[in-house]
Order: sequence, then C-alpha cells, then structure tokens
Amino acid sequence: MLKRFVQLFFIIAGGTAGYLYIPRLLELIGLAEGTWLTSNYVGPYVGLVLGAIILFILSLWISDYIMRFLAWIEELLMKAPVSDLLFGSLGIIIGLIIAYFLNDPIQSIDIRVVSQVVPIFLSVLFAYFGFQVGFKRRDEFLNLFTLPKKEKKKALMPEESHADPELPKPKILDTSVIIDGRIADICQTNFLEGTIIIPQFVLEELQHIADSSDALKRNRGRRGLDILNRIQKDLPINVEIYEGDFEEIQEVDSKLVKLAKVMNGIVVTNDFNLNKVCEFQKVPVLNINDLANAVKPIVLPGEELAVQVIKDGKEQNQGVAYLDDGTMIVVEEGKNYIGQNIEVVITSVLQTSAGRMIFAKPKLLEKAL
Repeated sequence: MLKRFVQLFFIIAGGTAGYLYIPRLLELIGLAEGTWLTSNYVGPYVGLVLGAIILFILSLWISDYIMRFLAWIEELLMKAPVSDLLFGSLGIIIGLIIAYFLNDPIQSIDIRVVSQVVPIFLSVLFAYFGFQVGFKRRDEFLNLFTLPKKEKKKALMPEESHADPELPKPKILDTSVIIDGRIADICQTNFLEGTIIIPQFVLEELQHIADSSDALKRNRGRRGLDILNRIQKDLPINVEIYEGDFEEIQEVDSKLVKLAKVMNGIVVTNDFNLNKVCEFQKVPVLNINDLANAVKPIVLPGEELAVQVIKDGKEQNQGVAYLDDGTMIVVEEGKNYIGQNIEVVITSVLQTSAGRMIFAKPKLLEKAL
C-alpha cells in the first residue's frame, strides 16, 4: 500500500513539473518551435502527461530504496521514547513559527533569489535547531513541568503535614556498583529508600563489557547483568529504566552526574574518582565502600591481632597481611615473617573512600623495645 502511495506521489509530482516546465524547456532547446506544442492549450497538458510518465518509470526503479528509507525512519521512531518525540516535535513547531515571522519581511524583497531561497533555508535551519533544543533538553523541560505541580501539591496540604519528610530521592546506579554486586544485598535489607534508577547508557556499557573478548571483562559484565536481574525480579524494591541519553556528553560518569542533576537524584557508586567528581559538582553521592568501612569492626591503635604475612610491601622491609574482610594490614619490619602467623600491634589506621588500611608492627619487636 505504501509503495503505491509513493508511486502516486511521483506521478503527481511529475505531472505538475511537466505541466509547468516541459513546454518552456522544449521552446528553449528549439524542438517545439512552430508546432502545436507551443499552443497555450495543448502544450501544458502534453507536458503533464510526459512528466507523469517519466517520473512513474523513475519510481519503478527507486521506490524500493525509498521504502527501505521509510522503514528505517519508522523503526527509529518506534524505538524512540515518547518524551523524545514529543519535545522534538514541539521544538520543530516552535522553530517553524519563529522562521515564519522572520520570513515574512524577507518575502517582500524584490530580489527573486532572496525572497524565494532564503525563507526555505531559514525554515529548515530553525526547524533543525528547534528539534535539537527540544530533544537534548527534554529532561530539563520535564523538570519545569513537574516542579510546579509538586509546589502546588505542597500548598494544598495541611500545615502540619509540611513537617513530614519529602519523598526519598531516586538512587541512580553506576556500572561499577552493579558489577560489584553488594548493592543487591543492600537493597534486600531496605537500607536504600526510593526508586532505583538504571540508566539505559549504563545498561549499554554493561552489555559492551559482557560482549568483550577478554574473559575477565566478560565475566564481570555478565555478573552485572545477573545482579540487575536479581534486583528487578527478586527484590521488593521499585526499579525503573531511564531510557534517555545525553548525546552531547561522551563519558558515562559525566552522564550520570548530569542525570542526577536533572532528576534531583543520588548517585550510588564505589568508584573513588566518580565520588570525587560528584562532591566537586555538589551532586549527592552514596559510596558503597564508605558504607562497608562504616560497618567494619573498629580497630584502634594499640590493639593486638594475629595475622599471616602474605607478601612483601612497597617500602623496604614491609610485609602485607589481610583481615578476613579483605582489609590490608601493612606490617613494618614484616618482610622477614612472610608465610608465618604472627601477632602484631596496631600503630595507626587510615580510612578513605577507597578503603581502609591498617599499619602495624610485630609484637616481638614491641617486646624487644
């Protein structure tokens, strides 16, 4: 059906062009001089028929290509989120309205090229810019529409209810915290309130990692996808997929920060660098490593521990041991005890978003002193 419509369009377009231009074209090249084709009554209709026939034959050759192009456009439109289509279309309409008011004085100019060509150029240009602004800033426009409703709802609420806490902010997960896996256990304990947001660009990065040729990366990506399935299907928590994207931003971390600003949400991560970027840009962030450090058993300087020295440290004569929870212990003068179980005395504890590090020295040396 659509193919017939395309061919009909070509026939009408060819007939119109033939009616208007073929008689003049024949006169210019001298083929119609002194013949009935120069008649004002016959010539245009002959041109109409010729133009329709020519473009109909042309349509038999290119209609398949046009159908493929239209099918590609239709597939893109079907996959695009409704908000993208809505704000993109509104942007085009606003751009065309602006172009209309600008074109009105231009069309009155006597120069034919300016009055006919410039309006078309301006219409296309403003329609393009309108679409780009509406499409790329759709999330900010949505925020403008939703914020007044929230304020109005607050105004209608009784005064005593104003003291109630606001609804929990949405929690936006980044790739590292999904692959880490501990987020699923945290969600299961109901420590995270509000909606869990999984951005589409994070899903795409996970899929890219899962399809990697490197076996380690591939396993990490698949683990992340399994964790997401567990969160969405098995846990009593609201999970939403954010299908938008910020095409002008390349880095996934930067997109997460932008999304948190737009949605007024909180980024959940265990990436030390992303944590610092969020803090610098005044974006709320929850670091899983900070939570893990907070719930670890407290170790104070002066306490004694029994550890096994595993390997040598970075500095001279240092040894390295680990607690059961993975906390690293740097043992001064512990290189000579590699492979042995010894008692150490804690000298200091360093705690950061990247983890906790404990410094100690062998108890035997303490006694010797």
